[in-house]
Amino acid sequence: MASTLPRVPVGTILRTLEDLYPDAHCELDHRNPYELLIATILSAQCTDKRVNMITPELFKHYPTPEAMANAPLEDVERLIAQCGLYKMKAKNIIETSRLISGEHGGEVPSTMETLVALPGVGRKTANVVLSNAFGVPAIAVDTHVQRVSNRLGLADSDDVLETEQQLMRRIPKAQWTQAHHWLIFHGRRVCSARQPQCSRCELAVSCRTFRESAKRQKRMRARDRGANL
Repeated sequence: MASTLPRVPVGTILRTLEDLYPDAHCELDHRNPYELLIATILSAQCTDKRVNMITPELFKHYPTPEAMANAPLEDVERLIAQCGLYKMKAKNIIETSRLISGEHGGEVPSTMETLVALPGVGRKTANVVLSNAFGVPAIAVDTHVQRVSNRLGLADSDDVLETEQQLMRRIPKAQWTQAHHWLIFHGRRVCSARQPQCSRCELAVSCRTFRESAKRQKRMRARDRGANL
């Protein structure tokens, strides 16, 4: 239930993120929905920077679903070999391209149900394509969104689907897509997984994790002072 979520200043957090990252956007290079879909499949356990290094040559050889559908598996594997899980991704990319070419008239489908039916496409990938290629309001929960939203207190769940649902309840629908980008930008630039830069974070005053950490440290200092009396 929404009432069980942490009490945090949602509006303040969103306004601060917007001020910090007014130009936040999808950082996967693409020219059309098909390229975005393939790039997003490749981005699983791989950085956007690495994907952007791989896709130009991949799309030079196989620019359309039909071309990719007829590509030799070994050649696709060669072209994406620098990407993690490349053997599985190569199979999924070819099979997805076959389905798009054969069952969807060569066009990337534009609904959640049809997208997640494609090999290698989960809910996160589908939301990325829906929001960035088709303008459908959506929040794609990747590792950055999962980490940052839970640290801030916008969500409170280890499950990505529940995190998505919680964020959808707390964030105005008109801001879903941009909030997704804001959280990713903040996760990459400030709130990193191993060494979050809390000392320079403009969201620290509103952040649940930072405030709870400050309270713990205050209690510890008080306890230490009491022990020394």
